Amino acid sequence: MSEWFVYVLVSEAIERTYVGISTDVARRLEQHNGEIPGGAGSTRAGRPWRVGAVCGPIAARGRALQIEHQVKTATGMARVL
Repeated sequence: MSEWFVYVLVSEAIERTYVGISTDVARRLEQHNGEIPGGAGSTRAGRPWRVGAVCGPIAARGRALQIEHQVKTATGMARVL
């Protein structure tokens, strides 16, 4: 069974954040920054991104999704504080 992480990315180009879940945050950051295939289309405009916060490890994907939803209810930089 994989361990999950909820992560918050912060754009270094525009004032924006992105929240997601992954079993490999470093790989997802590379994807979001366009270094390897597979990043979310919504992060293309804010490149480059950096990791602002990570929560985990979380044993169950469902629980990680719940936490992701809670983090998404905050806005902007409040997501990383």
